[in-house]
Amino acid sequence: MPRKIDQRILQEPVLRHFLEVVQTGSVTAAAERLHVAPSAVSRSIARLEQSLDTLLFERRARGMRLNSAGELLAVHAKRAWQDVERVAAEIESLRGLRTGTVRLASTDGFASEFLPALVAEFQREYRGIRFQLDVRLQAEIPQALRHGDVDIGITFGMSSERDIDVALRHPAPILAMMAPDHALASRRQLALSQVVAHPLALPPPHSTLRQLLEISCARQGLKVDAVLETNRLEPIVAFVSAGGGLSLCGEAAIRSRLKAGTLVAVPLRDREMNERHFEVQTLAGRTLPAAAQAFLDHLRGVLERDW
Repeated sequence: MPRKIDQRILQEPVLRHFLEVVQTGSVTAAAERLHVAPSAVSRSIARLEQSLDTLLFERRARGMRLNSAGELLAVHAKRAWQDVERVAAEIESLRGLRTGTVRLASTDGFASEFLPALVAEFQREYRGIRFQLDVRLQAEIPQALRHGDVDIGITFGMSSERDIDVALRHPAPILAMMAPDHALASRRQLALSQVVAHPLALPPPHSTLRQLLEISCARQGLKVDAVLETNRLEPIVAFVSAGGGLSLCGEAAIRSRLKAGTLVAVPLRDREMNERHFEVQTLAGRTLPAAAQAFLDHLRGVLERDW
């Protein structure tokens, strides 16, 4: 098997030391991860601060935290590292797509079964590709892309974001989710007034789903009262499956359960519940590494095939 390219040879050590301190919050911890002396990392930070004529960190008793100047440099350094990864990946792609890492950020609903199934299918063809999945709030995903923490964001979009390209977009209406033996399970369509009359398990107010629900209910003069509120999908599914009540969800998050018949999802007739969109986001102007681009192409094919 071909030897994997050492990307570190393409990167200035001073910036690598800086990024590790950003990541760990400590010179000592950064030195341990880099297998160098702490004094070497300290000298790198000092060189950067001297060259830029400004401090980059706030020195605290429990570590180091970026100040405003440091945050600007961190964005530059992470993007520079992305370029290094891309060049190395392109060179490796000349030998065939055998190695690489795809860094994903997604909301919890997509992380529970949608993305793991996609990764498993993709790896049947590209076994050497590795994945890192970071589960974040919807509002945090564009920022993770801007800072260079991830390559691809999978989320729900409600408005355009600065510096963010939408590579893929698809309608993702919100459905009423319930156990198969629930009284409403046989309905072809439901109104929110029928849904909110039952005990509800819901995501917290900052989620796109909850925001759309609150808007629609306010317009209709309906009261929303969640008996269970959680930022994780699995407790909601367990509550509904146990007959505790209803919830709201997108089809992709519970697709395997719908196919197995362990849950039922009924469309909603309310306008706001049908205006949500699934989005695959990337950083504007960035050329993705070969592995990330291949996964994006795979995702596009799955959407065309299954949605």
